[in-house]
Amino acid sequence: MSGSVMLFAAGFGTRMRPLTDNVPKPMIPVAGRPLIDHALDQTRAIAPDRIVANLHYKPDPLIAHLAGSSVETIIEAPDILDTGGGLRNALPSLGDAPVTTLNTDAIWKGPSPLALLHEAWDPARMDALLICVPLAQTHAYEGGGDFYEGGGDFALQETGRLHRGPGLVYGGAQIIKTNLLDGISQRAFSLNVLWDAMLTTGTLFGLRYPGHWCDVGHPDGIAVAEALLARDDV
Repeated sequence: MSGSVMLFAAGFGTRMRPLTDNVPKPMIPVAGRPLIDHALDQTRAIAPDRIVANLHYKPDPLIAHLAGSSVETIIEAPDILDTGGGLRNALPSLGDAPVTTLNTDAIWKGPSPLALLHEAWDPARMDALLICVPLAQTHAYEGGGDFYEGGGDFALQETGRLHRGPGLVYGGAQIIKTNLLDGISQRAFSLNVLWDAMLTTGTLFGLRYPGHWCDVGHPDGIAVAEALLARDDV
C-alpha cells in the first residue's frame, strides 16, 4: 500500500517552551534542519500518494516552509482538534483508505518506521498498527511506556496485540483505519479514544521498532537527538 500520510503539526509545543514562543514546534531545528523535514524524510520510504499536515499554533512559518512542496496544509480554526479530531478533519484530503500518521517531534535512527509498518500491515486482523519502541532504545524519554504486548515478546517484523501498560513507548507512527471516527461525537478528541475502542475488540496491534528513537518534544531532547544522529554505532 502507499496511500496517504498525515503529519501531526498543530500542537502548541508547550513542553518545548521557550523555543516555541515564536515558532511552532515542527520548525525547531535539529542538526540544522527543522523537525518537519526530518519527518518528511521518513515518508520517502513509502512514496505516499499524498501528504497532509494539520496546523494550528503559529502556522505561518510552516506554511511558508512547505510552500511549493507536495504537502497539503490544513489549518484547524478556531480551535485545535487534537490528534483524533485533526485526523477526522483531514479525511476529505486523505481519503477513505487506512492512513499512515506520523508525529513530527521525534528523531529515528534505524530502518524506516513507515516502511516497517507497511510491510507488517494486515488489514484483515488490524484496525491499527502502532510502532512501539522498547524503553532501552528510547532517548530523552522519561516515562514508563504506553503499552505491552499480549503473549510475551515477539521478534522483529512480527506483530502482537497491544494492552495498556508499561514497557513499550508509542513512537508516533502508525497505520490506522478511519471508519471508527464517524462514531465519535466530540469535535476535538485524542486518538486514544479510537485505540481504546480497538483494545476492546483485540484489533490494536504493535510492531516493535528495532532501532533507536528520541523524544524531541522538549528542549533537552534536541542535543540528545543530534548526538544520536551523529552516532555510527547504532
